[in-house]
Amino acid sequence: MSETLNDGQSLAKRPFTVADAEAPFIEMRGISKRFGGVQALADVSFTVRTAEIHCLAGENGCGKSTLIKILSGVHAPDEGQIVLEGKIHSHLSPSFSQRFGIQIIYQDLSLFPNLSVADNIGFAHHVEMPMRFVNRRATREQAQAVMERLNVSLPPDTLVGTLSIATRQLVAICRALAREQPRLIVMDEPTASLTHEEVTALLATIHELKRQGIATVFVSHRLDEVMTIAERVTVLRDGHNLGTYWVRELDRRRLAELITGHVFESSLKPAFSGKAAPVLEVRGLTRKGQYRNIELEVRPGEIVGLIGRLGAGRTELALSLFGMNPADSGEIWVDGKQVQLRTNQDAIRHKIAYVSEDRLSLGLVMPQTIADNAVVSVLERLTGPLGLIDETHRTETIKRWIFQE
Repeated sequence: MSETLNDGQSLAKRPFTVADAEAPFIEMRGISKRFGGVQALADVSFTVRTAEIHCLAGENGCGKSTLIKILSGVHAPDEGQIVLEGKIHSHLSPSFSQRFGIQIIYQDLSLFPNLSVADNIGFAHHVEMPMRFVNRRATREQAQAVMERLNVSLPPDTLVGTLSIATRQLVAICRALAREQPRLIVMDEPTASLTHEEVTALLATIHELKRQGIATVFVSHRLDEVMTIAERVTVLRDGHNLGTYWVRELDRRRLAELITGHVFESSLKPAFSGKAAPVLEVRGLTRKGQYRNIELEVRPGEIVGLIGRLGAGRTELALSLFGMNPADSGEIWVDGKQVQLRTNQDAIRHKIAYVSEDRLSLGLVMPQTIADNAVVSVLERLTGPLGLIDETHRTETIKRWIFQE
């Protein structure tokens, strides 16, 4: 009996909606992968053509990252084949994948913040002098040459840790270009922490890669990006392949239905009335050299956007509202009362939360567990008389947060 999807489509007879006129140079056939009791991928097929821009779309947990890791050689499939230019492989190793020209840029970018732009770009292939010393001059020249290929202008000696997320993304792409001659660059959620302006710059870089004959696969669930940049899109849902489509033959609503399995009758939202009293007011907020005379109101249920060019003070203002970058002058009012936000604990007491743009290095304590990270901002509520964490209370708190609607 064939399994069916939420929309009733048969997996055994699902249509491949793209007429594959050109032979793919990478083909994954019937890939399945299980982790314990979880079926991450089930009979997934996926192709990449030379110099195409291909989106791998789907909700979180649908199997996108697992498919990428199989392509990069991190995981071996339980079933299926990987065909590279007509040669069949049961699995790939990371080194073989790179030699073939497959480069993966993961969401965390895997850069060294304490090393320079040039050292990060040339990390896998430093130019060596006798006695295995690194030739710094040649490394800088090599990095400069790679950056020029993408019209990227960065001082090679700049520490990567001082760069914005968007600029680090460009460094990661340059590093991929500097390794074995790349034929495919895979980007896992490359725009997750970028502004609209930064996304536009990244998409221009992807087009430049195409012009140079390099294929790009990018993982995304942002419909506007998929519709704007991709030529083809492969949709995964619950570990299954729903098909590969020409983007020009889809619209946003149909793509959303494929990704989620739900029919959207309307994308319109009720207008915000604006009658409620503000929960947050900012009056004349100023911090020297970062922002000045900011006026802002936020009402219950309202979504307020902060936009501006790189360096305009968006992040600095957000940090000030969380007490981590105190303003020099001005007023902050919460629920009609003036407050002083000098530390993040001040902000938390007033029920203000903050999600950083760099989720991994600034938003999470990576050596700690999911549970530890979930409660790190409320530890004082979970401690007993001796200052020790009440494990039962912690577990109950986390479960309540997970299952609350």
